[in-house]
Amino acid sequence: MEGNYEKTVNGVPMYPDISLYSELYNGTVIWEGDGWKPESISWKESCYLHSGLTGMGELTFKGPDAQKLLSMLSINDCYNWPIGKSKHLVMCNEYGLIVNHVLAARNSENCFRTFTGMPWAIYQNSKLKYNVEISNRNIFILQVAGPLSLTVLELVTGGSLRDVAFLTSRSVQIPGIDASIEVARVGMAGVLAYELRGPIEAGPAVYDLVYQTGKPYGIKRLGWRTYVVNHTEAGFPQIGCTFMPAMTDPAYREFIGAAGMIPMTGSYAPSDFRARMRTPGEVDWGWMASFKHDFIGKEAVEEETKNLKRTIMTLRWNPDDVMDTYSSLLKPGEEYKTIELPCGQQMPAGGHADQVIKDGKIVGVSSSAVYSYYYREVISHCTLDFNQAEIGNEVIVHWGDFGKKIKEIRATVARYPYLDLPRNQKYDLGTVPSGL
Repeated sequence: MEGNYEKTVNGVPMYPDISLYSELYNGTVIWEGDGWKPESISWKESCYLHSGLTGMGELTFKGPDAQKLLSMLSINDCYNWPIGKSKHLVMCNEYGLIVNHVLAARNSENCFRTFTGMPWAIYQNSKLKYNVEISNRNIFILQVAGPLSLTVLELVTGGSLRDVAFLTSRSVQIPGIDASIEVARVGMAGVLAYELRGPIEAGPAVYDLVYQTGKPYGIKRLGWRTYVVNHTEAGFPQIGCTFMPAMTDPAYREFIGAAGMIPMTGSYAPSDFRARMRTPGEVDWGWMASFKHDFIGKEAVEEETKNLKRTIMTLRWNPDDVMDTYSSLLKPGEEYKTIELPCGQQMPAGGHADQVIKDGKIVGVSSSAVYSYYYREVISHCTLDFNQAEIGNEVIVHWGDFGKKIKEIRATVARYPYLDLPRNQKYDLGTVPSGL
């Protein structure tokens, strides 16, 4: 087999120096690539290569009612959508709770694609029966993010990619790869980031080419163990990691076979599903909503925008209290729940929810807790009562699982997003070394 590998798994190479893999909902993925510490630094100083979304598929919606279907499902304005542009579509149930969110691209007048989302659109169209053809393609998705990501990809493609604007894409022909590859400027690291997409068969060769090309530039193979750190730092909540989809419809749960799949951990009672779900306003996505069109959950979302009760902030956890959770392992008796490194709870952890307390009252939900090696802090996302969402406010996180020993960890409300580096959409490409 060509390339610097002998075996492949789920569309990517299996390298002999990677020993940690995991089974997730999309198959076998790299759990730890080049070590969680260098991986955590990669998107600030060099770049990373991540394959964890490979195998989740690409849905194509084609036909006279394709736009109508996506509009009915999404809070977004799906008509003010230039061809060639991507959108982050947010989809709710009738109660205004997020049931799916997905990156979508418009190919042509009546053709759209979505990536890595849940099959909510397929389920709804089985009831709505719009005139739209929905097809699924198994593709690879490689995420390359960091200040040197563009340099590496220009070396890989052999051409300038400076014309690929934020939320746009174009096809390229990579030397030695017998397939058309799509390059998109998008990512969850909060910094300069791109995705490569193409047929699953070409995935291993493209992955290896990017990795070998990026080695002199310090590229790191990012695994799922560290992947969610960038979401928490950069302010990108995600279904399956920060919260769970609002699967309140029993028929939909049966449709996707999801009953009992998501562990309900954290200090909130396992029966409290609402604590593990989010509305658009609770994750700062309410600004995406357009009320000039009908969509599922419109009434609830519109009511929320008029009376927003919670918003999302970052919590910085007190280091002394964090240390207490580890020191309890060295003392007799029941220890506190261990804060895993670098993600506090095993990922994906959409069903995790910790109570946030102020003056003895519950004021929020903490989730997606991570150890940021870059900032040397434990931080988390927190959906917080509006009157508590002031930077510098001190609250208490009840860390632990319901019914078991709980550690009260002091936490300070901090900026959101927490990452204080240039954002992808505003990145000055003039500062990026050329790969030509």
